[in-house]
Amino acid sequence: MSQNDICLHRVQYYETDRMGIVHHSNYIRWMEEGRTEVMRLRGVDYARIEATGILMPVVSVSCDYKHPARFGDAAEIEVKIERFTGVRLEFRYRICLQGTGLLLAEGKSVHCFIDEQTRKPLNLSKRLPLESRTMFLLAEEAKGAEE
Repeated sequence: MSQNDICLHRVQYYETDRMGIVHHSNYIRWMEEGRTEVMRLRGVDYARIEATGILMPVVSVSCDYKHPARFGDAAEIEVKIERFTGVRLEFRYRICLQGTGLLLAEGKSVHCFIDEQTRKPLNLSKRLPLESRTMFLLAEEAKGAEE
């Protein structure tokens, strides 16, 4: 795992509920925050992709909650590309308490690439080969780290 695969998030008061813990919906937001930041750090800028007329809608998202986070905690959001086909992109997330490594949540999101005008699926490899190659290599890197 590279430091480029981790995004830090400090829990804000407004993210907590009456029980004093982070509301479950915020973990999905943190996954998006981590995904966009880690991809930017790895050379794949969402703004650039969207500027070319390509959108990346979420096809599915899931999150398993393991331990509650509280106001003031710092959460490390680890992001890995699990699979990239050119048309679909799957991310895996681990959200841990900074300093202790306590697992707060883990999740997954699946995205596809569509043309902004037609809203039809497209193969990123044909429109943005450099970004496509980067995502392919990151997926291979994540596979190698698991073995």
